[in-house]
Amino acid sequence: MNIKSQRGTLIRSFNMHIKPLTPLAHIDHLVVAAAALEDGVRWCQNSLGVSPEPGGEHALFGTHNQLLRLNSHAYQQAYLEIIAINPKATTNRDSNQAAWFDLEDPVMKRQLMLSGPQLIHWVVRVPNISQAVAAWRDLGIECGPVIEASRQSNQGLLRWKITVRKDGKRLLGGALPTLIEWGETHPTDAMVEPVITLKTLQLQHPDTRILKDALAVIKMNEISVEQGPIALRATLILENKTEFSLSHNLPHSIKI
Repeated sequence: MNIKSQRGTLIRSFNMHIKPLTPLAHIDHLVVAAAALEDGVRWCQNSLGVSPEPGGEHALFGTHNQLLRLNSHAYQQAYLEIIAINPKATTNRDSNQAAWFDLEDPVMKRQLMLSGPQLIHWVVRVPNISQAVAAWRDLGIECGPVIEASRQSNQGLLRWKITVRKDGKRLLGGALPTLIEWGETHPTDAMVEPVITLKTLQLQHPDTRILKDALAVIKMNEISVEQGPIALRATLILENKTEFSLSHNLPHSIKI
């Protein structure tokens, strides 16, 4: 991770001058990665008791996905994305650009093969992605350039802007979200009514200050942040009213 200040240190004086963005940012989606998309679909059916909806292919990064809308009073367009490398895809990206979400990282690939599909990341929807990127840059956080992406869907062509680093790394081991700004159409607009509820999302990181400051500047203060080894935990309420925990603990060998 490229942080301008020394590791484990943030420019403390900036804390008094953080200017939060308006309007509020929102949880857009949770990212569940799988070694193969069919593994992720099977995991969703067996673990959550529902089948995800068809998503599409991301030609830029050679990935494909399926989606599941989540019920949330706070984040009414939230959904769960099951994503995997598409072995049949031919990408049109620059040779120096890695796939997003660490999906080509050898440690990540091995972890997904051994442990199966799991929550690895989350994505936040912001009203002005350029402004949000600039706010993070003022904190010393380089989340990568804003790129324009698209995929075909049953709604036509979906377009969005998203932050992706050249190395494809998730910031703070996945605890700090990727930023996204959708075009006129959001994928949940055409999804079936949700039967699974997103109850909570909890983040854990050794340096809570940098994580809390980064979330505060985009007005995501309601997300729980605890000190400890890097981890993400989402609690879902299934259709039968039982709770299900999605979690991810970062392997020590993945650089942050």
